[in-house]
Formats: sequence, C-alpha cells, structure tokens
Amino acid sequence: MQTRRETLKQSAVVAGLLASAGGLLPQQALAYEKAAFDAKTPADVVKALGGAAPVESKDVTIGGPDIAENGAVVPLSASTTLPGVKRLLLLVEKNPSALVAIFNVNDAVEPSFATRAKMGQSSDVYAVALTTDGKAYFAKKEVKVTLGGCGG
Repeated sequence: MQTRRETLKQSAVVAGLLASAGGLLPQQALAYEKAAFDAKTPADVVKALGGAAPVESKDVTIGGPDIAENGAVVPLSASTTLPGVKRLLLLVEKNPSALVAIFNVNDAVEPSFATRAKMGQSSDVYAVALTTDGKAYFAKKEVKVTLGGCGG
C-alpha cells in the first residue's frame, strides 16, 4: 500500500512530465498544420492537408443546430462510415480561419466526434473526411447565428 507522501510525490512527477510535454506539443502541432489553419476557404484547407477536391458524400454526416443563439459556443459534430479515413475535419466557411478542428483517425478510432466552435456569423459548416488515398468527402449544413461569437 502506498503512503500519502509517495502518492503526492508520484503525482508531482507525472504533473511535471505532462507540463513539460504540453509546452512542446501544441507548438509542434500548430507549426505542422499552420497552412491548414491559415487557409480561408474549405477547399484551401483540404488542399493544405494534401486532399483532392472535396466531393459531397452521404457517408459523411455533419451535426449542429439550425439556429445557434450564441455564436461563441456552437455545438458541432462530424462522423463518417467511409473506410480508410485518416482525418475528419470540421470547417466553418465564414470564420476568419475556416478550420475549426482536425481529428486524426485510425482503425482503432471510431470516426465520430463532437466539439464546440465559435462562429461570428451565419455560415455553412462542413464535415470533411480525408482518406488514406488522398480523397476528400464532405457533408455541409447551414447554421444561422443570432448573436456573433467572433470578436463581436
């Protein structure tokens, strides 16, 4: 049985390791995907991530409200039943940066995700599935925002 002191010591070591790793990983991720996050249109985002021209697909699903009362916290979801998906993206067309989220997928991960995004105005929202062979498939939905969340 561990003493309280040993548990606290181990917790401090783990917290230190996580803090030091956390200092590096976000910067590396931002640098790696900088072109995608700087892209202004959904097509440019897909191109920056190495995908072909996106094609609409019934196998990709986008979820979100028809009307978002507060653009600062709009719940969005994306999923797909396509085989060989390596990434699932959430994009908001009229945001200053179209790319909202990138979810990396492999065979052990179910390609179904939900998050919240800021939206400054009403816009089309896209879920894009990028496959291992470089193809891109999307679904889109219009979300109307009544109170802007970006810089408003």
